[in-house]
Amino acid sequence: MPKAHAPDSGLAFDHVDVLVVGAGLSGIGMGYTLKHSQPGRTFAIVDGRESLGGTWDLFRYPGIRSDSDMQAYGFGFKPWRRDNSIADAHEILDYLRETVSENGLQRHIHLGFTVVRADFSTPEQRWVVTLERVSDGVRHDVTASMLFSAAGYYDAGEGFTPDFAGRDDFEGQIVHPQHWPEGLDYSGKKVVVIGSGATAVTLLPSIAEEAEHVTMLQRSPSYVIPIPRKDPLANTLRRILPEKTAYSISREISIRKGNLVYKGSRKFPRQARALVRKITAAALPEGFDVDTHFHPEYDPWDQRMCTVPDGDLFKAIAKGRAAVVTDKIVRFTETGIELESGTRLDADIIVTATGLNMVPFGKIAFEVDGQRIDLPDHVIYKSAMVSGLPNFAFTVGYINHSWTLKADLVAQWFCRLLDHMSENGYSSVVPVVSDSSMPVKRFFEFDAGYINRAMHLFPKQGTHGPWQAPQDFNHDRIVLGEDPIDDPELRFTSAASPAAGFADDATEQVKEAVQ
Repeated sequence: MPKAHAPDSGLAFDHVDVLVVGAGLSGIGMGYTLKHSQPGRTFAIVDGRESLGGTWDLFRYPGIRSDSDMQAYGFGFKPWRRDNSIADAHEILDYLRETVSENGLQRHIHLGFTVVRADFSTPEQRWVVTLERVSDGVRHDVTASMLFSAAGYYDAGEGFTPDFAGRDDFEGQIVHPQHWPEGLDYSGKKVVVIGSGATAVTLLPSIAEEAEHVTMLQRSPSYVIPIPRKDPLANTLRRILPEKTAYSISREISIRKGNLVYKGSRKFPRQARALVRKITAAALPEGFDVDTHFHPEYDPWDQRMCTVPDGDLFKAIAKGRAAVVTDKIVRFTETGIELESGTRLDADIIVTATGLNMVPFGKIAFEVDGQRIDLPDHVIYKSAMVSGLPNFAFTVGYINHSWTLKADLVAQWFCRLLDHMSENGYSSVVPVVSDSSMPVKRFFEFDAGYINRAMHLFPKQGTHGPWQAPQDFNHDRIVLGEDPIDDPELRFTSAASPAAGFADDATEQVKEAVQ
């Protein structure tokens, strides 16, 4: 039996029906769905941070904002009421706090506790979860019938920075956006931002307002397109229609528009490349070298496209307060960066917007009956469960659309699963791959550096049936929203006759396939 938590642990529970890991967008959304569709169940949400909000509390760099419009990024159950469709972090945090307050979720949220280990007990049909209090490292065991990861895939502890030669020679300040120092003074200073992704294109115009000059240094270009910060249609609908009706319409329009752009780009890549180039060239000063700095070799949506609200990046370049340099780094020097072309960039501050580290499910160490689970040897089920891992589900959002669209679908599906188990007297459920010959591939089939570096840590996906992860909202609307819960690939066990163990026929096959 697990040890009860210490009296001074700050926890108000020893056991819950559902333990949710993560108090960001996905965890809050799951909390809402549990409270309103599962009123008889107990649940708790734990998070290692001292504040709720996940991503939007973790990242504090200047200008941080959504890169999806809030009609799609907002919850399906809570209308977005603000004028900005591309919202700043503080607006999103306010929205999340409102959701918690309006639905009485505060008493379910326990901050400052991280999950370090989870062991499913087959005889007891429940998880034994070890929580560590971040403030002092004291550990406490609690139990849960179901475990749900809403931890996303960021490694909150450390962002990714390449090993730059001469780093220790630089006499200025080096900053990673994930660890932005409070009160960093960049006014009147030369700043070099290394990177070409969403973080870099957000930072540049924000810093350029006060810095002497900002240079975005990229090894190769990304697609960057301007979008309106405010959605005139969504704001007009809010003024003339009931709030929920207006939000429902604008949300559906946003979803369809996003699907159209993604699928159109994939089907007609040459035309999409030409269109994006035309839009970008029109937003930049006449004579700007678009093909060197904003015209990648890869096709649109081979990697995620960057968006800039109201073209703020291009405006900063046009004003002469910012520049883009496409070159390779040789080394850091005492005063800046030496490039392969022989150019030297002077800098007082270097910002390494070089990406994030991905980790699965908040780095929880999983065991079943004391046996370690190696996630890469397993396969995801409907992008919501993992083969061989009983009574566990998770949310990992889309990489080609709004994260929240997937989070909403998974939360609703998970609650349908709970209902099905209650109605049939089941105490456990586990996905089992019955086709041991099924080929497997990476969880994310997407060519981006942060994904390529981490896929060896994640479960795989299969090539057919519920084992696929197609990154397709319309597909998931059916699979998660409408398809029956009962499925030959799910093994249910009743409380009266617990299984002796949970064999996963795919494990050995997956090991062979990835070697």
